[in-house]
Amino acid sequence: MAAFSFDKLVIFGVGLIGGSLARALRERSGTEGARTVIGVGRSSASTGRALELGVIDGSAALNDAASLREALSGADLVLLAAPVAQTQPLLERIAPFLDPATIVTDAGSTKSDVVAAARAALGARIGQFVPGHPIAGREASGVEAALPDLYVGRNVVLCPLPENAPAAVERVAAMWRATGALVRDMAPGQHDRVFASVSHLPHLLSFALVEQILNSPDAALKFSFAAGGFRDFTRIAASSPEMWRDVCVANRVALLDELDAYTAVLARLRAAIEAADGAALETVFARSRVARTEWQEQRAGGVANGDASK
Repeated sequence: MAAFSFDKLVIFGVGLIGGSLARALRERSGTEGARTVIGVGRSSASTGRALELGVIDGSAALNDAASLREALSGADLVLLAAPVAQTQPLLERIAPFLDPATIVTDAGSTKSDVVAAARAALGARIGQFVPGHPIAGREASGVEAALPDLYVGRNVVLCPLPENAPAAVERVAAMWRATGALVRDMAPGQHDRVFASVSHLPHLLSFALVEQILNSPDAALKFSFAAGGFRDFTRIAASSPEMWRDVCVANRVALLDELDAYTAVLARLRAAIEAADGAALETVFARSRVARTEWQEQRAGGVANGDASK
């Protein structure tokens, strides 16, 4: 595979996702060029820690037009690694400073709303924007949690637009492949339906279980006895509230469909418990166990063979 080369990458939001991309492109082999990474935050102080850690080479503040213009001048690529609700205002802010050759992509967990925001902000320049979504994360957030190997063997979904030049899409794909990721294409609507099911709903349920316990009169007692099952189920409730607030609102149509389907399954299980119908419960549990085991085996086999998309 040919090495990925870049001279300047500008990242809006140098936290776990943006910071891990910066570290991967700077610390892993197979990347060439000047490899300058500039971080942009709400203020210069917000990128200070990334500078201290050496994750970025320089910084700019979003509210400083002069530094923002300098940061974006000559940029090969721009990554928006901010909550999805910020996509349109961010693009509107940077549009006057974008070079015609600069490619912009994002790391948002929803895509239909992001595409609509990009069209509204960029207008005829929409071809410069290649929507993307790296499927990776950790319980910890912030640039301190960034890892150079976070994306190794992980999927990155791109949602190319009709206006995108094939070379622009390939450039973004090559960037992610340089991190060790596997790149897949999806239409924005398909992306949102798939991830409402396998990502957004699980996060919502995880937050909901913790909230349900918090609302009980003996919450402290329950938490004191919580162990492995609670830990595994609620691990993702440690994720960013701001990010998941935006995701749930942005993808509400698909998420509500999934939530309604899940509620129907819960109603079936409740009826079986109320009727002491052990056979019905065991049928659901056994079917789910087989499906979960097969998924885990396929995933393990895919990673071992270099295809984490399975």
